[in-house]
Amino acid sequence: MTNSGPEYDQFQYWMIDMTDAIDRFISTLPKPLASEMDFSSDSLAKLEAWLLSKYENVDQTRPSSEAKTLDGAARYVGETFRRHLGGKWMIELDDPKDAFHGLPQLAEMKGQATPICPLTLVTTAISRRKGVTFSKVFGNHITRAAQ
Repeated sequence: MTNSGPEYDQFQYWMIDMTDAIDRFISTLPKPLASEMDFSSDSLAKLEAWLLSKYENVDQTRPSSEAKTLDGAARYVGETFRRHLGGKWMIELDDPKDAFHGLPQLAEMKGQATPICPLTLVTTAISRRKGVTFSKVFGNHITRAAQ
């Protein structure tokens, strides 16, 4: 993995801003929901429900005006996983054919076989509209970690 260059520097800045970015994201949520964002599995379900109420389909997430919301949601989801399962944030910059090339991912979590990309988890949840995507994926990771 490349650990230098402008894309890697941008990822490092993204990482340095993690706590503040999550705080900014939570401050944009409705107050009752914001007060429940405690990095628990329950908060993931509540966040997913809010995202489904905000976006009728994944196409509504595409305008640049939605980038901060998607980034904030992805950071929150990722940090919830990381706080419970360990691991670290990483980015693949060497292989342009990699499905998650240029997107922050989580790796080395307990029981994890392959890295996950929280941003694509967020867009998948919005696209599938089941309301249980975050909880199912999180629960599966918790189960694997306990084995």
